[in-house]
Amino acid sequence: MVGSNLSKVLSHSTHKILATGRNDCRLPTDYLHQHFSYSSLDIRKREDVLKTVDSFQPDVIIHAAAITQVDDCEQNKTICYSTNVDATDYLIEAAEEVNARICYLSTDFVFSGENGPYTESDLTSPVNYYGMTKELAEQHLMQSNLGWTILRTILLYGKADHLNRSNFIYWVKNNLEAKKHINVVSDQIRTPTYIPDLTEAIIRSIEKGAQGVYHISGRDILSPYQMAIEVARKLNLDEHFIHPVDADSFQQLGKRPLKTGFVIEKAERELNYFPKSFKEALDLIF
Repeated sequence: MVGSNLSKVLSHSTHKILATGRNDCRLPTDYLHQHFSYSSLDIRKREDVLKTVDSFQPDVIIHAAAITQVDDCEQNKTICYSTNVDATDYLIEAAEEVNARICYLSTDFVFSGENGPYTESDLTSPVNYYGMTKELAEQHLMQSNLGWTILRTILLYGKADHLNRSNFIYWVKNNLEAKKHINVVSDQIRTPTYIPDLTEAIIRSIEKGAQGVYHISGRDILSPYQMAIEVARKLNLDEHFIHPVDADSFQQLGKRPLKTGFVIEKAERELNYFPKSFKEALDLIF
């Protein structure tokens, strides 16, 4: 979702852009032109990463690739580690060779969820394997000799199309339209992030040469249940099909942090980042 939105915006810029993905290009042909190209790349393959980066000679690498499904990470730890940690190391090595900066996308799941909302200076303490791999990748980047920016974000949502996989708000929409009952967690707290806001923050952090960690999310503190209710009301769907449940009512391999959410004052102050409210974003999506 992030990569395709970035591609949409950056395809109109005057910067020279190389987008990469593990598979063949799915971007619209009008994205591809003299300044914007695409290359298939599996970032778990060190030699391919080094070759691609050396060939393009970028000033900045935006690293948005990861395995983010928490339960998949618990079940397939080797694949998770190779994708989230080893691949980041390869990108760091490649960036050092060409003196490029790295803008790295991370997650609220580096935190325990005991004391949210979190500031950038709060100590990380992940409660699942996914969060641990993202924390490790952050540490490796911080310990490198590069210029770097880490943008942590939370519970992404936005408009779904042929480029963007469905996300939580569409799961709610589709089930309610089918008049299906859904159980939605009411005791987890997040500050959900509208993808175009995140895209803007990524580009702004690069333009400003921002160094350090920034929390990028929405400002609204919401549970998934509250989000679902807002979606139902926006679309005039029957909210009685939505049932609040506790997180421990689900059988999940990976523990989820209970209360995260971000304090975004640093991003507001240094990146001029002012995200849309959840209701404003829904107005733009639907």
